[in-house]
Amino acid sequence: MKKLLILLVVMGLIQSISAQSLKAVKYADGAQELNGLVTSNAGKSLPGVLILPAWMGIDDEAKTAALELEKQGYIAFVADIYGKGNIPTDFASAGKVAGQFKSDYNLYQKRISLALEQLKATGAQSTKIAVIGYCFGGTGALETARAGFDVAGVVSIHGGLGKAADRPNVPIKTKVLVENPAEDKGVTKEIYDQQVQELKDGKADWQIITYANCGHTFTNPTSKEYNEVMAKRAWNHTLGFLAELLK
Repeated sequence: MKKLLILLVVMGLIQSISAQSLKAVKYADGAQELNGLVTSNAGKSLPGVLILPAWMGIDDEAKTAALELEKQGYIAFVADIYGKGNIPTDFASAGKVAGQFKSDYNLYQKRISLALEQLKATGAQSTKIAVIGYCFGGTGALETARAGFDVAGVVSIHGGLGKAADRPNVPIKTKVLVENPAEDKGVTKEIYDQQVQELKDGKADWQIITYANCGHTFTNPTSKEYNEVMAKRAWNHTLGFLAELLK
């Protein structure tokens, strides 16, 4: 029991330190209040990485990624896509609100653009910006590329691939890395092939890495689908891609 109490205290201290390392940033989309997070090295002239969270909104995976990216010498900004009063409380509400943004991709792109402005305002070098996203945020990373935003590259980590059939394929000027779990039930062969064709038609500099024996949320330690080996590989691939673009 004593060892357990000590462990819980230590974990609490670690969480407290981590929380202090990320600073709250309030911004807005018109009347909608948005609340992001930025790493403590904000204000320095450094390359920047925008993190787009999964469908539950800003979560521990996004926060951990931000802190790890700070160690690599980046300013990391975690975007608030949904805004105050709209944060999901369960998977059902998350699916509903994420679905609205996927349908209204113009609004999704606008919220990403606003977050990019906040990242640059923290001191991040405007010519050295990249975007990474998890799940719903991985879809956002691809929307960043489709929107033609001025970023060096995007990483979609187990993101929803493809787009509505009535949307034309457009030129994609940014570099694209897609990290795709092989057993993701949401990515059918048809959707996968559609994504590849979109990247080809866009004449993008692209790559897709597929991770064996992985379900959808394979990088999230709290998920039943977590695959530690593949998650580490995916993170190393992400870091290598970012270093190529930003260092």
